[in-house]
Amino acid sequence: MNQILETKLFKKIKINKLFFKIQFTISVFFIIVLVIVLILYFYTNRNKEKISSDISYNYNLYKLYSEFSNESSMDDEILCTIEIPKINIKYPVFSKFNDESLKVSPCKFYGKSPKEYGNLCIAGHNYNNTKFFSNLFLLENGDEIYLYDNSEKKYEYTVFSTYEVKSSDMSPILNYDKNIKQLTLVTCNNLNQNRLIIKAKQ
Repeated sequence: MNQILETKLFKKIKINKLFFKIQFTISVFFIIVLVIVLILYFYTNRNKEKISSDISYNYNLYKLYSEFSNESSMDDEILCTIEIPKINIKYPVFSKFNDESLKVSPCKFYGKSPKEYGNLCIAGHNYNNTKFFSNLFLLENGDEIYLYDNSEKKYEYTVFSTYEVKSSDMSPILNYDKNIKQLTLVTCNNLNQNRLIIKAKQ
């Protein structure tokens, strides 16, 4: 009788050990996969930020030496530079909107230029860090946003409205006062897939 009990107990211990080994192996595998995914995520974001920094640096060099050259190709690519002191960002803004450009810097989504009346809309990615438009949610009414055109003229905007809309809602872009110079910043809320809208005016 004791032998039977001991055999059953031994088998149970053996099964438990096997189960523990399998569970441990699966856990280690998932941890390794998670670490690899996180490394790739941070590496990709770092590369995007480096590209954006390189673009900004090259653009600043171009502006510094542009008086010695008749080339204006970079002015055609870059609409302006956006600076938001409260969230410590400063990026060139591409004049054309496409997925590839949006990965490395904010892009003009709608409108003309800071010089003109109407609604200039700039879209930027939210990477859930401190880069690009990730921290737009921190802006409040009264905060300042600056745009610098290709002649280094500064345009000052004051935030007057912040809200969210569904991703299909185009009203923040298309509905505006044509008698003022308005700036609309757009980014994603990655938690609920809505669009965060920041409205400012000169």
